[in-house]
Amino acid sequence: MAQLTPLDRLGLDTEADSLHCYREKLCLIQIGLSDDDVLVDPLADLDLTPLFRVLETREPILHGADYDLRLLHRVGHTGTRRIFDTMIAARLTGATAFSYSALVAEHFGVTLTKGSQKANWALRPLSPAMEQYARNDTRYLIPLAEKLDAQLDRLKRREWFDQSCARAVASAKILRERDEENAWRIAGSSKLDPRESAILRELWQWREKEAGVVDKPTFHILRNEELVDAAARFAHGDAVQVRHLRGGREKRFFEAAEKGMHLDESQWPQRPRGTRSRATPAEERRCAELKKKRDQVAEKIGLDPSLLAPRATLEQLAMEGDSALERLMPWQRELLGLGHD
Repeated sequence: MAQLTPLDRLGLDTEADSLHCYREKLCLIQIGLSDDDVLVDPLADLDLTPLFRVLETREPILHGADYDLRLLHRVGHTGTRRIFDTMIAARLTGATAFSYSALVAEHFGVTLTKGSQKANWALRPLSPAMEQYARNDTRYLIPLAEKLDAQLDRLKRREWFDQSCARAVASAKILRERDEENAWRIAGSSKLDPRESAILRELWQWREKEAGVVDKPTFHILRNEELVDAAARFAHGDAVQVRHLRGGREKRFFEAAEKGMHLDESQWPQRPRGTRSRATPAEERRCAELKKKRDQVAEKIGLDPSLLAPRATLEQLAMEGDSALERLMPWQRELLGLGHD
């Protein structure tokens, strides 16, 4: 850790194997220095405590920090106090193309290859291409932060940035426990009726078990849209054809569907408590007014409207009133003229 001791800032990135296994794990930590890029292998049974102690007293520079911080928290690093998120900074300066590769191309004229983006980072040894990809992920973070620093100061948006990064750090520390009662409510499930939902829930549980046994991502077993379509077809007595299901797995798939189809109506899923099917006309008008104001402010200052307030937040404000204001940061509330700090 001697290389890191004199530095106030350092680039930071991580790689995981979520595209290749059911139980995701941290596979690589990249540290970007001013003149070098260091790769740390968490799979090599290393004591990461010294690294975490250094990170606690530095300002790590990350791009889209939430995922990386959650991975690091999972292996024991919970002491991040402040960060510099280059994606947040870029968006607050008005960038419309704010991926890491887009920013590197814009500011440094370098085109980064994406060949190893979906690689299995749990494999050892890393291929030369994977190692180069990993090093590039932190190589430009320090100079990029310096450029974005200057833009934030010129636009007088430093306070907005500090609040946004602090929110990102706090959010990443919140343990996201899976809601087992509602985890099966995947994309497209809201269109299903209660009986179809009952079948989908059983199929989802079947898929979780299958993925866990072979330690593969659930989409390797069956994609979400295929689960939803199958649930609807089973409920209406239509023929169901599923891709690449064979033998015992196929048998268990149909058994799960059969179980869902024969559940008593009292066992069908109900809408989660506290949710409403739709807003009242008055709430819809309020939401439209908030959206209009947000869009006007965003256009005036040259920012993506969703950065001021996502659509879901506007809907919550319209339906819940001041109790939803905490979902907005002070700088957002000020620009939108909402609430008082």
